[in-house]
Amino acid sequence: MADERYIRLKVYSPQRIFFEGDAELVEFTTTEGEIGVYRNHVPLTVVVAPGVLRITKDGETKEATLLEGFATILQDEIVILSEACEWPGEIDVHRAEEAKIRAERRLKSEKEINYDRAELALRRALIRLRLAGKN
Repeated sequence: MADERYIRLKVYSPQRIFFEGDAELVEFTTTEGEIGVYRNHVPLTVVVAPGVLRITKDGETKEATLLEGFATILQDEIVILSEACEWPGEIDVHRAEEAKIRAERRLKSEKEINYDRAELALRRALIRLRLAGKN
C-alpha cells in the first residue's frame, strides 16, 4: 500500500521524463499565482507559468526551473507537462545571462516590439539565474 503522506509527481517535457516520484508537498507557479499541493488536494487543472518547482519529501526540498505548461492535479497524483525543466546544475548560466541582456535591451528599445514576449524571456532568464545562484 502506498504511503498516505505522499502524492505521486510526474513532470514531463518534450525532451525527457524530468521527474517521477513521490512528494509530500509540490509547489510551483501558475498563471493565477503560487500553488502548493499536498495529497488529497481538490482535483484541478492549471496553466503553469515560469517559476521554480519545489519538491519536498522527508524534510528535503529540491528545486528546479519550470517553464510554461499545464498541470493536472488529482488527489493522489500531479502530472505536469512543461515546455522545459532544469535542475540548477543543468542551467547554462552564460546562455541565461545573454538571454537576460537581450530581453532587457528589447524592453528598453524604442522600436515596436512584443513586450509580453520580451518580459516573458526576461522572467525565464531571471528564474534560471536565480536558481543557478547567479542572481
